[in-house]
Amino acid sequence: MKLLYTLIPFAPLLAAIVTGFFGRRIGRINSHRVTIAGVAFSLALSVYAFFHVVVGGAPTFNESLYTWLVSGNIRFEIGFMVDNLTVMMLLVVNFVSLMVHIYTIGYMHDDDGYQRFFSYISLFTFSMLMLVMSNNFLQLFFGWEAVGTVSYLLIGFYYKKETAIFANMKAFLVNRVGDFGFVLGIAGIVMYTDSLAYTDAFAAAPTLVGETMNIVGGAEWDVLTVLCILLFIGAMGKSAQAPLHVWLPDSMEGPTPISALIHAATMVTAGIFMVSRMSPIFELSETALSFILIVGSFTAFFMGLIGMVQNDIKRVVAYSTLSQLGYMTVALGVSAYSAAMFHLMTHAFFKALLFLAAGSVIIAMHHEQDIRKMGGLRKKMPITYWTSLIGSLALIGFPAFSGFYSKDIIIEAVHASTIPGANIAYWAVLGGVFVTAFYSFRLFFLVFHGKTRADKHTFDHAEESPKVVTIPLILLAIPSLLIGFVTVSAVVFGDYFEGVIFVDPARDVLAKVGETYHGPIQFISHAFHASAVYIAAAGVITAFVFYILAPSIPAFLDSKLGFLRRILENKYGFDDFNQAVFARGSVALGQQLWSKGDMAVIDGALVNGSAKSVGLIAGLARNVQSGMLFHYAFAMILGLLAMLTWFLFI
Repeated sequence: MKLLYTLIPFAPLLAAIVTGFFGRRIGRINSHRVTIAGVAFSLALSVYAFFHVVVGGAPTFNESLYTWLVSGNIRFEIGFMVDNLTVMMLLVVNFVSLMVHIYTIGYMHDDDGYQRFFSYISLFTFSMLMLVMSNNFLQLFFGWEAVGTVSYLLIGFYYKKETAIFANMKAFLVNRVGDFGFVLGIAGIVMYTDSLAYTDAFAAAPTLVGETMNIVGGAEWDVLTVLCILLFIGAMGKSAQAPLHVWLPDSMEGPTPISALIHAATMVTAGIFMVSRMSPIFELSETALSFILIVGSFTAFFMGLIGMVQNDIKRVVAYSTLSQLGYMTVALGVSAYSAAMFHLMTHAFFKALLFLAAGSVIIAMHHEQDIRKMGGLRKKMPITYWTSLIGSLALIGFPAFSGFYSKDIIIEAVHASTIPGANIAYWAVLGGVFVTAFYSFRLFFLVFHGKTRADKHTFDHAEESPKVVTIPLILLAIPSLLIGFVTVSAVVFGDYFEGVIFVDPARDVLAKVGETYHGPIQFISHAFHASAVYIAAAGVITAFVFYILAPSIPAFLDSKLGFLRRILENKYGFDDFNQAVFARGSVALGQQLWSKGDMAVIDGALVNGSAKSVGLIAGLARNVQSGMLFHYAFAMILGLLAMLTWFLFI
């Protein structure tokens, strides 16, 4: 099995190398054939691995492939851990990636960087696979940084476009902030466990309970709380939790296929996966879990509100990603790791579907992305319409759709939790249900229903996308509809994660929720006795009234509550604050270091100053050299007298 597991990540890597270095030589068609074949092969092996591990009951594979170096007791290795959590991620990442690869043929067919793009997305897939298969913190950090680096290349794919360059630099720098905390957390793990291996860290974690460290001043800090928060800061960057969320909406500057890949199955899910994998450590610090809970609840509700005023079709979906990542983070905070991973899985399918459907609309509208200039596309694009409806219903948690199970379970888990901050989080995720339903169907109604607001030429020529675009939509719509119903019993309330995810029995909220669970069908009927379904319905109805029945209402509300819209359009001032304090502050600091440091100290005092000093000394010494013999004799006598005085009296 070691060879099979090795081929899973390295097949996309080999395809990326071939396409990246020889893309022009092999041509456009062969480039997409090679990369699609690489990802399809990886997916086939992942399916086999799933049946081997989950169905066949194979023990966890945890072996080293390559030892890079050994320093004292610490081994720096490349190795794989393949268990139920790993194979779930392998299936999700590879399936969504394959759909994106196929979709890209239609979306990017006129682009000059065709081969380069396929190389990048295949390399992106490799990076994520290495991250989820890692069995140690070294390889985890490699995959962590690799997805960040490739996302930089993909967000700035249109490197001649200033906004794209700004966006990829923003993503890179914001993630470096999170990664700084992440690497400090890894360093702390190594310092206290003397190992980079997951198993060693998990085994040593209980021995650290009650230990403290001195960071600054005389205050003592709980070791596990510090380590967990530092690791989570890394997750805040990758999984775009406030205030490190600002890069994610701007990542829409990249082509639509990579928006789907980043937002659905790869980079933004890395933080959720990491915390779930590290559950044996996080469960030992309730303070860290409360911190995670508050951050997630803030992101889930307040980032969703921004989506209500966005007019770019991709940015609306992007802010829904931020909100849904907040839901996953909230689940982590209440120790419902299985629910977080379940929502990660369901969200991957319907979010990839929504992004690719948005791309299909963009193609039909000749790359117009403003939803205010759309409308009436339902009959023009029937496949895109129905798949978008499925994705939207899954996103808002409509009964029986995949998102219904995962979101409702998270809401119920938060309601059952007693951890500090759970009450605030419950109202945040409940309010987020209305917000999600409203902006999702605001987008849906403005794009597909009502009279068109597009110019006549664009609308007349709008048509359904080619099959290479619509087939991935259909294939993603199937799990968006069914995957929750099929898997909820095993993944959330069964023993799927037994021995993989650890939960303190005192905080096992899913066990409490499971007491009233009697199957996926009964769960639907149970949901009608709770408020979430009705809140979602209220959001849909409100959007229908505002944008179909009485489109004058939003304008009226804007005239009365325009200040609220401006706050949301300004994204609560996060970008302005970062630009004013960090960006301008860094520029001002750099200018001061240049003027005071480089110019005054280095160039002025050290370089030019030393040159002037040498010149001054040389000028004085030149005056001593008169060329007169009696001057030299007199100097010799003075020197001799000075030496005699030294020897006689000192």
